[in-house]
Amino acid sequence: MEPNLIVSASPHFHAPESTRSLMGNVILALMPTVIASAILFGWQTLLVTAVSVGACVFFEWGFCKLLKRPSPIGDLSAVVTGIILAMNLPSPDMSDLSTLGMSIFMVIVGALVAIVIVKQLFGGIGMNFANPALVGRIVLFVSFATAMNHWVYPNAAVDQLASATPLQVANPASLSVFDLLMGTHGGCMGEVCILAILMGFAFLVFTKTISPAIPLTYIGTMFVCYLLSGAGLRGSLIGILSGGLFFGAVFMATDYVTSPFTLKGKLIYGLCLGIITFAIRHFGSLTEGVSFSILFMNLWVQFINDHTRQTAYGYVKPAKVQKAPAAAAEKPAKGGADK
Repeated sequence: MEPNLIVSASPHFHAPESTRSLMGNVILALMPTVIASAILFGWQTLLVTAVSVGACVFFEWGFCKLLKRPSPIGDLSAVVTGIILAMNLPSPDMSDLSTLGMSIFMVIVGALVAIVIVKQLFGGIGMNFANPALVGRIVLFVSFATAMNHWVYPNAAVDQLASATPLQVANPASLSVFDLLMGTHGGCMGEVCILAILMGFAFLVFTKTISPAIPLTYIGTMFVCYLLSGAGLRGSLIGILSGGLFFGAVFMATDYVTSPFTLKGKLIYGLCLGIITFAIRHFGSLTEGVSFSILFMNLWVQFINDHTRQTAYGYVKPAKVQKAPAAAAEKPAKGGADK
């Protein structure tokens, strides 16, 4: 029996990467952030993360089963969506167990939006117009504003952060850079510990899972914008370490489907993200702005790709063919019949 061969046009190049291996690398890169959130806020963060992952996998399996499609849960993309969605939620307050129930309810709603509405209704992985976890987070932020702004603080949190996140402090320049790096302040579970995010970023770059172009351009643009606004060197450093900038730049802005595929496009994408995020923070009423800026730029990725396509290797621009003037073409030749 002859083997089942697939014939396609050359060139042929075998790449060892697969969707499953790439998603596996992202999961490993997220582990320092998950562990840091559990150390800072408690075991309840692991429960919320497990529920989020389970809900995302279930909704993906159930939707495909309902429509009699092959189940794609083996590619681990739903697991990545579940972890990122959970890390975008505030930690439940164990002194009030009702917040734990609310967090579980919210994460199930967010998983439904992310997997069914944003991902599967548009055709599954590779067809979504925006990052599924990001849209799920925005829907929860708009629908459950009070719960999404109910912050729980680590026991080591300093007094000046006991009633606000770093972006809500009256004098951000007085904050400790060390506290911001270690995550001893209020915020979403995955965004507070910058050190853990940097560990995941280093792993993703080392394994060539992502390009550092988008995160570095995004964060660098924000830093320059803070400098130009008069925040000073220390104030600019605190500005980029506050909020969800690092987590969004590393784990959400670099999504394969919703980010440009050329280097020039990635640089333009990161530059625009930085400018829009700073504009929302500095001129808008929201203290954050990462989620909305990434969602906005997701809608422009197709246009960025179209205008930054690389020239094919060996391509030669065809020469222009000059047409003869119409008058010369109509002029009769000498010695013709009219003579």
